[in-house]
Amino acid sequence: MEANWTIYGKRADFNAIAEKYNIDPVIARIIRNRDVVDDEDIRKYLCGTLADTYSPELMKDMKKGCEVIAKGIREGKHIRVIGDYDVDGVMSTYILYRGMKDLGADISYDIPDRMLDGYGINERLIREAAADGVDIIITCDNGISADSAQRLAAELGMPVVVTDHHEVPPDKELVACAVIDIKQAECKYPFKELCGAGVAYKFMSSLYSCLGGELSGTEFLEMVAIATVCDVMSLVDENRIYVKEGLARLEHTKNYGLRAMLEVNGLKGKKLASYHLGFVIGPCINAAGRLSSAKLGMELLMSDNYEDALKRAEALKELNDTRKSMTEQGVAAATELVEQNYREDAVILIYMPELHESLAGIVAGKIREKYYRPTFVFTKASDGNLKGSGRSIEGFNMFRALCEVKELLLKYGGHELAAGLSVEEGRLDALRDRLNREHGMSEQDLTPVVRMDAAMPFSYISEELVEQLHMLEPFGKGNEKPIFGQADVSVAKAYKFGSEGQYVRLTLMDKDGYRVEAVIFDGKAFTDAIKMWFTDEECDKMFRGLPNSIKLDIAYYPEINEYGGRRSIQIKPVQYRKS
Repeated sequence: MEANWTIYGKRADFNAIAEKYNIDPVIARIIRNRDVVDDEDIRKYLCGTLADTYSPELMKDMKKGCEVIAKGIREGKHIRVIGDYDVDGVMSTYILYRGMKDLGADISYDIPDRMLDGYGINERLIREAAADGVDIIITCDNGISADSAQRLAAELGMPVVVTDHHEVPPDKELVACAVIDIKQAECKYPFKELCGAGVAYKFMSSLYSCLGGELSGTEFLEMVAIATVCDVMSLVDENRIYVKEGLARLEHTKNYGLRAMLEVNGLKGKKLASYHLGFVIGPCINAAGRLSSAKLGMELLMSDNYEDALKRAEALKELNDTRKSMTEQGVAAATELVEQNYREDAVILIYMPELHESLAGIVAGKIREKYYRPTFVFTKASDGNLKGSGRSIEGFNMFRALCEVKELLLKYGGHELAAGLSVEEGRLDALRDRLNREHGMSEQDLTPVVRMDAAMPFSYISEELVEQLHMLEPFGKGNEKPIFGQADVSVAKAYKFGSEGQYVRLTLMDKDGYRVEAVIFDGKAFTDAIKMWFTDEECDKMFRGLPNSIKLDIAYYPEINEYGGRRSIQIKPVQYRKS
């Protein structure tokens, strides 16, 4: 799909910022492009520490919730943590369970079964808790929409403390004794982008203070970092600090489960980035909740010896490998359905009764990426209704859109960019019709955008500049990896490599004759594009290293290539097009 290429036009005295903070003017420009403007924000962005995070007591009901739990711990009450089956839910559950256990609480945990229970706390889990003699329930990463479960708990004499970070659904009458959720209108907490594990970490910090202690479990920051990246929260403000701190600690983690997870994925001793959290570690833990039980992820984190942790980590990695294969098949089938039936839809809704319901969200995300359309994928639920998972684009607030059509839904919840829902099978077509008639998106909203931080000639790239770019990590939502642009680039030569020749290494040359190496990871797509734009003959010349007429615009990220003891500058093309 053709994308719009734009360059940020935000202005500032980049040279003055660069001089003040001893950084390159290009780095100053990137910081301004991320809307980091005043001196204090720049300092926090570059050098922020845990001392720059906000007090948990600013959250609505934090003091009330901590008092309930603290009293329960003192009186020996049986407290149960109920989390969720994704990475954020597992990490949140671990933080609350481990933290309260260290405080001497009579504590247990439960995590819903994705297939049996669906998302969040429900009446079955409440009745099971009552049968187990539970006195107090505390939720994490869920609970804000569970009004019926809360009422049942109250009837059975179990007070509920909710810790959550999801949007507050309209028309819910919550009866929990404390509701700690940063998305509540009455909550004065200044940062609204914490994940569930972030809220759980804040709760434990406040609970320790309430009991006259201080939270010292630094491994919790590793959990918060993993959950923040995997739940696709904005990597700004506090989240940036937590992920940065968590990554630094993860490399030397004392948690046997995380150490084992690093080893089985070949990451032991390597410099870690947010990519490894979101695309290596997180998916292995997520695979447990998708194809088996999320409790396997908790058991990994709770391992008390390394040998046991290694066995659990290897099993989770195998589950994730299976999940990857199933996902590839699901994406292929979904793509065929879109091409046959929904190619012109602004909002894509696909029904895939044969797809494992735990993969619906992943497949929806892949289709969203391919077509740049908000996408819902539905599977058949055990109750005979359809269960859907959605992934959205910037111009479409998915949660708000579902609120507008709630009369067609049985249940829904989520965020601006991701949501879950259930619907009667006979209403799916009506839902598709409504969402496509009332989506409110313009053509501009439905066109992907490549946002470049600056037009930067290859000759400007230096090892020092690349090292300074690392100061801006962690990269992710809200703090995207910088992209630079160079127009009218020639391809001096190219060759294929990899076990199947699937990659292409290029020698690129700018208008001034400056050369730089580049690697294309989807070699087939690149080769096909060159043939389409410039003919098979010109493509053949390129691979033979002969003079050719190929001219490209390149959007790229600069890197240092280390091979055989030598360091050289190369670029990683993010997008390319015919000049």
